[in-house]
Amino acid sequence: NSRDLGLDEVLHLRLVFPPHQPQGSLRARSSEARRIIMSAPLSKELREKYSTRATPIRKGDEVKIVRGSAKDTVGKVNKVYRKKFVIYVDSVKTAKSSGQEVQVPIHPSNVQITKLEMTASREAILARK
Repeated sequence: NSRDLGLDEVLHLRLVFPPHQPQGSLRARSSEARRIIMSAPLSKELREKYSTRATPIRKGDEVKIVRGSAKDTVGKVNKVYRKKFVIYVDSVKTAKSSGQEVQVPIHPSNVQITKLEMTASREAILARK
């Protein structure tokens, strides 16, 4: 509140945190930070097996969509697009006005991982959790 602070403190805060720029902007995140943000919850069976609730999503994982227009659709992750914070699932497509089929972007929080694409590095990560 500007009444509780002196003019110098208010000006300092305006310079440090401009009002038009949110402090924790997603656009400024590195690819490594975006990987963590793009985590998806695991199915109940995988949750019990690996003792973890969520894990970063990877290409090749099998997912079930739990929210949105494609709810209850099961498919394989084709692409993880970290720049736009979306994933593309092979079974979720829509038709353009020209008739061409395009994939629909889905946020990872709207899916549930049902089968993990296991690699040596991923096994090591899950073993640490």
